[in-house]
Amino acid sequence: MAKDGLGIIVVGVVLALVLTTGAVIKEFWLLKALAFLSWIFLGFSLYFFRDPERTIPSGEDLIVSAGDGTVIEIKQVFEEQYLKAQAIQVSIFLSVFNVHINRVPMSGRVGFFHYQRGKFVQAYKHSASKENEQTIIGIENEHAKLVVKQIAGILARRIICQLKEGDMVSRGARFGMIKFGSRVDLMLPLSTEIKVQLHQKVKGGETIIAKIKID
Repeated sequence: MAKDGLGIIVVGVVLALVLTTGAVIKEFWLLKALAFLSWIFLGFSLYFFRDPERTIPSGEDLIVSAGDGTVIEIKQVFEEQYLKAQAIQVSIFLSVFNVHINRVPMSGRVGFFHYQRGKFVQAYKHSASKENEQTIIGIENEHAKLVVKQIAGILARRIICQLKEGDMVSRGARFGMIKFGSRVDLMLPLSTEIKVQLHQKVKGGETIIAKIKID
């Protein structure tokens, strides 16, 4: 269970117990309806904040997915914040039914961090990558530099990121989450060999997104 969801789950448990107790004592239809809805909310919260273990693939040339979801874009873009060069953008859409824990795509050092305020349009839209509220994280090692973005969606209004500039990170490690539907983008060097296709389902920390060219 994701620790960032414990507060919501505790509130859900208390609310469900209080309303259920009230419904039993008073036998009032409105209390019964609210009690029923509170248990649905609790069940959804437990499902949403699940945090399964993952088998992290080995190999220093590997880049893994930063989140669970569906690949919705693979295209060439100019990354202006950290890489300052043309890059391959791989975008992954996370629905409310996906695991929302974000994982580090590549081992290395956090060389850049920026929180950008913005819009909350649907995360699957092309414009979300630039216009939506997001964190922009640059990671580098001796072989490559990349950018990973946590992008808020129409329902996601809170981005949690535990990283800061200077942190050393390991591929597949948990680093945050985006609550209630979102998107993660990876900006990769042009020399990177992409290993996924459009509409492919991926798992954070486990699915190999690309391979780095190592000289």
